[in-house]
Amino acid sequence: MDSQHLDVAVEAAKAGAAELMSRRHNRVVSEKGPRDLVTDADIAAQKAIRDILERAWPAYAFVGEEEGENQPPEEVRRGELDAPPCWVVDPLDGTINFVHGLQNFAVSIALHARGKMRLGVVYDPVYEEWFTAIDGGPACCNGRVMRSSGCERMGDALIACSFPSGVDRHAPEIAQFVNVLENCRSLRRLGSCALNLCYVADGRLDGYWATCVKPWDSAAGTVICRQAGAVITGYDGGPLDDWNPKFAAGCNRRLNRQLTGLLAG
Repeated sequence: MDSQHLDVAVEAAKAGAAELMSRRHNRVVSEKGPRDLVTDADIAAQKAIRDILERAWPAYAFVGEEEGENQPPEEVRRGELDAPPCWVVDPLDGTINFVHGLQNFAVSIALHARGKMRLGVVYDPVYEEWFTAIDGGPACCNGRVMRSSGCERMGDALIACSFPSGVDRHAPEIAQFVNVLENCRSLRRLGSCALNLCYVADGRLDGYWATCVKPWDSAAGTVICRQAGAVITGYDGGPLDDWNPKFAAGCNRRLNRQLTGLLAG
């Protein structure tokens, strides 16, 4: 991946964000499933993003949250080296926040190539913060190089988590929540997977876990987080699966191990 890919992804994110902000106070909301919302802004933003990406590289594959294009080609999923690069797009990460007039939502664009996520752009249009990274390069916020925090004790850590829609009190996520809550400094649910990962990258959060998000939620953030020095694994401590992202992100390996230990119960 190179600066040309990054520049086009930034252009696409700007176009998507313009659609979101133009509809922020006048959007049409519907349900995809119980407590799972979609708006006309999501759909318009994805179209604007896709038009720009496909104009630049028409042969690349595309995965997006909306419009039923949720699965990558099998050769991409298998990580075959000759598979086409694949854009992975969430036009509105944090839809419920957006619908309720809260901040903390973002546009997220990643590029998967040669078996892994290699480029990430996350744009928060409320605070006008750009989080960007290319595999092998620095992670930046508005051009400033980011580094994850040096927190090494769970008792000193600010942690975030994501729950599935419709979670009930007997779900394993509730037990995990309590385990971490009892051991960390404080625990947050902020509503945007992409931004949570960027906040770990920038040292605003020390850790974050999710067992319920989709690839488009986490794809860009995992690149940004990794390039800022954070450690991302499966929530059980195993390897991260980009296409089934049940993960734990810690600002360093020591904190990641503490977090995955608590998640294991």
